[in-house]
This record gives sequence, C-alpha cells and structure tokens, in this order.
Amino acid sequence: MNEAAVVAVRSIIAFGSLLIFARFLGKQQVSQITFFDYILGITIGSIAANLTTDLTSEAWPHWIGLITWTFMVFILQVVTLKWRKASVYLDGEPAIVIMNGKIMDGVMKKLRYRISDLQEQLREKGVFNLEEVEYAIIEKDGQISVMKKAEYMPLTAEAVHLKPRYKGLGTELIYDGVIIENNLQAVNHSKKWLEEKVKEHGYKDASEIFLAILDPSGAFFIDGYRDHFQHFTDISDYEGLQ
Repeated sequence: MNEAAVVAVRSIIAFGSLLIFARFLGKQQVSQITFFDYILGITIGSIAANLTTDLTSEAWPHWIGLITWTFMVFILQVVTLKWRKASVYLDGEPAIVIMNGKIMDGVMKKLRYRISDLQEQLREKGVFNLEEVEYAIIEKDGQISVMKKAEYMPLTAEAVHLKPRYKGLGTELIYDGVIIENNLQAVNHSKKWLEEKVKEHGYKDASEIFLAILDPSGAFFIDGYRDHFQHFTDISDYEGLQ
C-alpha cells in the first residue's frame, strides 16, 4: 500500500475515533471549556494528527494513546462532577472582580487580571462605563458575567406591569425548497394550506422558497430564492431612492 493510501486510511480511522470519543465525552468540553480542557483538547487532537500522518511508526500506539487520553478526560469529568474540591482545583471557581460597584483590587491581582482586560470584557457585554456595574464575576471559562445597577437596568414588562404575549418557537415548514411534512403535520396544517400561503406571498410553489416558518401566534415568515433588491454599486445610489 502506498503512502497516500496509508494516510487516507489512517485519516479515516482518526476521524472516526475522534467522532466517537467526542460523542462519548459529551458537550462539556465545548460548553464550559476551561484552560485545562483546552490543553487536553489540543493534546488529543495532536495525537489524532500524528496517527494520520506519522508514517514512521505503526498506527496502533497512536490509537492506544488516543484511547488512553480520552479515558483520562472521562475519568476527570466524573471526579470533578462527584468531588467539588477536585473541580475547584482543576477548573478553578468564579471570582467577583466588582462588588457593590467597587473594583476588588486584591482579587484582580491574585488572578493577574488587568483593568484593561476588565474594561474590554465589559465593553463586549455592552457596558462602557464602570459606574453602571453593580457586580462583575469572572467565570471558570474566563468569560465575565455582569449585573448592572438598578438605575441602569433595561426596562422590563414586569416593571411596567405588562404581560407580554408568548411567542414560542417557530416551526420550519419549508427549507431549501423542500416541504417538511412532519412539521406540517405537527402544526395541524395540510399541504394545500401551505401551497396557498406560498401563493399569497407571490411564489408559485415550495421550490422557490428558501425558508418558511410558522410561529405559535400564526405569523408566517417566508424567504424566497429570488431577490427583489436592486444591485447598488455605491451607497449614494441607495440614498437617491429615499
């Protein structure tokens, strides 16, 4: 077997192994990734890469290494789930960097967290003035959670004693020109009803529709393949139509 074929076979083995092991480990590696998880992910990926391209050695040692590292990650997940001290030691714990509107200097020094880092992450949360912040917490994955002072909180329906209408989740009825019949049955509508809706919006049939969604309130969103917008070469062309 030539080298190209060997690499192809090893790639298939590595890809399949990673897919199986990733499913086995669940979504924790992605949803709450810490620095330690990041290092583990890189290491496992590196072993899979060596399994694919390192033709100077046999494949099975790399595959055993891949299994071993994946199993170790799984054991750590179980340990940190059952034993809080291990979780704190390996993953760390959230740290309050602003409390009652005051910056916690000691905590920031301990974390080696600069004020510029704090301001940058606050801006990413839409906070451009430290005066607006009541609490700020650095989570285990390095992200920041912010609670603004009451006077800077956005107005809610509860505050003005309103009961907003429930929107719920929309149901896709057409995607990429194909009618999703199971979803259509789930919302208790017929194909004839859908065809009429499509024609009401100026389309001949479902093949002209990229996406059609029906939400619980009865609102019907539809987006076709054909664009009704003119092509402008300059912003002034658009302004001239106003």
